[in-house]
Amino acid sequence: MLPVGFECEETPILNTELLGLDRTEMAAFLAQYQEPAFRAKQVFRACYKRQVRTLDEIHELPKTLRSVISETACVDNLSLTQIFESTDGTRRYLFKLKSGEAVEAVWIPEPERSTICISSQAGCPLGCEFCLTAQLGLKRNLTPGEIVGQIVTVLRDERDRQRLEGELNPALPSINLVLMGMGEPLLNFNYVMKAIRLIADPEGLDIRPRHVTLSTAGVVPRIYDLGKEAIRPHLAVSLSAPNDELRDRLMPINRRWPLAELIQACLDFPLAASERITFEYVLLDGVNDRDEHAHQILKLTAPLRARDAVKINLIPHNPAPGLPFQPSVEDRIQSFQNILKGKRLPTFVRRPRGRDITAACGQLAATL
Repeated sequence: MLPVGFECEETPILNTELLGLDRTEMAAFLAQYQEPAFRAKQVFRACYKRQVRTLDEIHELPKTLRSVISETACVDNLSLTQIFESTDGTRRYLFKLKSGEAVEAVWIPEPERSTICISSQAGCPLGCEFCLTAQLGLKRNLTPGEIVGQIVTVLRDERDRQRLEGELNPALPSINLVLMGMGEPLLNFNYVMKAIRLIADPEGLDIRPRHVTLSTAGVVPRIYDLGKEAIRPHLAVSLSAPNDELRDRLMPINRRWPLAELIQACLDFPLAASERITFEYVLLDGVNDRDEHAHQILKLTAPLRARDAVKINLIPHNPAPGLPFQPSVEDRIQSFQNILKGKRLPTFVRRPRGRDITAACGQLAATL
């Protein structure tokens, strides 16, 4: 049981979202119409493999059946409002939900394997000082269909772009998937885990868990729950401060689950061979980027480093109106990284993508 103020109710589905149904649920749904099991397989593949936009595109079904189903179901409850394109190729997708809220996903293209960053909540309840999403507060949790629907919409758009560029048979791109958009995924645990199972289903999107990462601000009880899941993503933890005093100020969740509890949960988290937990550290100029902070990180992570179970991603802060911080200067970033790498702590600098369209880490706030 999570304490009052952190427990988030699951959102009732406004209309049956086919993208949110697993194979068993799809069969049960079609059985309501006295349809045989093979119909469920057809609809499941149409939604997840072919990634149809509407029921009318599921040509495997008789037209009359499509018409009847459309009275109680839809492919998903997402409406794509706008796509913003960065000079670096990043794209920000702004969605409107049937219930009126807005959420976002981001496409980050790379030559070998591109990344889709998706949201798990509309808004966020955690109040991290350096994150623009936090200013929205929590609107509601996203349903499995709304989570999966972000991925499907981005992939549809990518295929459409390939066709326009002359690709006759555009292929599904190799992707990494990160739950690092709007919201705290572990406060929408059940729906997020169902979405991950759908994403991993070989008959669904078939994105293997080793290509999926979930980022949490540190909901300790749910980290333990995540470790018990048979199908689970990699774990990333937003750290951003190496001591409780500073983290209490920057990330209020630390007042509920301080660093000692968070580190212990990471130590107890079951890792596969060669798997590491990623600590994400947003570098704020003059706030958390001094050499002493780097040395504190080394002390904090010592038990995990002893097991070769951790790596650090340094993220220069992405400024935005209303946020009272600036990114660390380049010399400070390099000094900070060198201290960590000097003790053989794998440390990487994540360069900003999509800053010019407010698509970078911490900038998502459903802006037009």
